Amino acid sequence: MSTMVAPHLALAVVGGRLATELVDVTADLTCLDSTGFWAVVLPFEGEAVCARFANVRPARPWPGPAWSGPEPSEWTTSLDETAFLAGVRSIRESIAAGDVYQVNLTRRLSAPFPSGGNIAALGAALAQGNPAPYAAVVRLPHLGCEVASASPERFLWRDGDRVRSAPIKGTAADPSGLTEKDRAENVMIVDLVRNDLGRVCEFGSVAVSGLLAVEEHPGLVHFVSTVEGRLRPECGWAEAIAATFPPGSVSGAPKLAALDRIAALEPVARGVYCGAVGWVDADRSQGDLNVAIRTFWVEDGRLHFGTGGGITWDSDPDDEWAETQLKARHLLHVASGSWR
Repeated sequence: MSTMVAPHLALAVVGGRLATELVDVTADLTCLDSTGFWAVVLPFEGEAVCARFANVRPARPWPGPAWSGPEPSEWTTSLDETAFLAGVRSIRESIAAGDVYQVNLTRRLSAPFPSGGNIAALGAALAQGNPAPYAAVVRLPHLGCEVASASPERFLWRDGDRVRSAPIKGTAADPSGLTEKDRAENVMIVDLVRNDLGRVCEFGSVAVSGLLAVEEHPGLVHFVSTVEGRLRPECGWAEAIAATFPPGSVSGAPKLAALDRIAALEPVARGVYCGAVGWVDADRSQGDLNVAIRTFWVEDGRLHFGTGGGITWDSDPDDEWAETQLKARHLLHVASGSWR
């Protein structure tokens, strides 16, 4: 761990709490079974950021200036429509060859970060314009870690030895738009999550407690399933994350083969997108990490946002492109500041 000197701008809003007075920052996940309250950022690739704060209290309304960000027309994409459609067709060829069953294909949208902008103000705008159950803001500008997430998806919850994951697969504008392809995609990822948790949970304790529930979120509905288990005594946060990360819903199945296809098809790294953000109270062995979708982050002086979807044999390339637009449309509107 490293003691931070006067990081006065550091804060986190996670789990409905405002954390200030940064004490330590480390990439060592074993810290999450030590002491204190930690904000956690796990990039899809790269080192973890675990930040311990001394002052934790209920979150309050954002006291600063309102967010004003880039217009939807200012965003550029790492994969244009032609390249994305080609990626979908390539994945379907890999599925036909038996290399994979499902691959999550994504693209990064980027726009100028507004002069004088504050990621916490964007987080406040998201909380009003796109409320989400696993929303999070982490602002560590001296470390280059600035994230505002409006995630609807739980990656990993823990209370003592109990753990839970709730993968999302299947997205539509309304319940009538959810398809058999969505159902099959969700069930496939549930099996993957069951296997991941089985690596660190007591034999026979992993169970699916909810399958294909329909959840409504701003402008979207999703299929959500829930998988639970009981950690083995020798396993803590570091072992649980190692067994389950990156989240199955944003990688694919089999996971390692899917990650190879992602690396081959996506021209830029995902960064925080599709990783995880959340909190851990090490004193109580409790915590909750989201899947970092519907998430904005700052990198190289620009604001970034990711969008994508799971590709299966039944995927239609044009429909998959349209789904990425559907997932992004409302969030980019909120991020412009004009949604009010």
